Amino acid sequence: MSQREHNSHARMGNEAANGRTANLRDSPMMAHLLDALESGKDIGHYGRLVFAMVARFFLPEDEIVRLLAAQPDQNEEKARAMLLQVKERNYNPPRRERILEWQARQDFPICPTPDDPRSCNVYSELQFPEDIYGQIEEFYEEQVEAQHAS
Repeated sequence: MSQREHNSHARMGNEAANGRTANLRDSPMMAHLLDALESGKDIGHYGRLVFAMVARFFLPEDEIVRLLAAQPDQNEEKARAMLLQVKERNYNPPRRERILEWQARQDFPICPTPDDPRSCNVYSELQFPEDIYGQIEEFYEEQVEAQHAS
């Protein structure tokens, strides 16, 4: 069993306990982005970035590149470059607030239901590898420490 398959099985085992899933389409926002990508709609720079930041944990790299390369003004080289940048910089999936901030900078609605405060929170919908949750917790602890130090 590959590491990816092992991680997927481990995530699947946690589904019932925490309500999160390893199926990307179970996130309404990600299903919205996938549908738009598959139909050839331009999801904008930030839509592509959000998609890459989240999908890299759930889809094969070639599938992500194929979907992103079909976007206007994109190609396989640009799609691979974006995905490589996301992976090399180890970008965590964005929080809902960041998604809405980015959405305001482009025409395509990344979050299809921005008025619903429970929507577009991939952390409550999808089961990411455990180390992602640890990185996020560590980041917020550092932010609190920095605020108290100033």
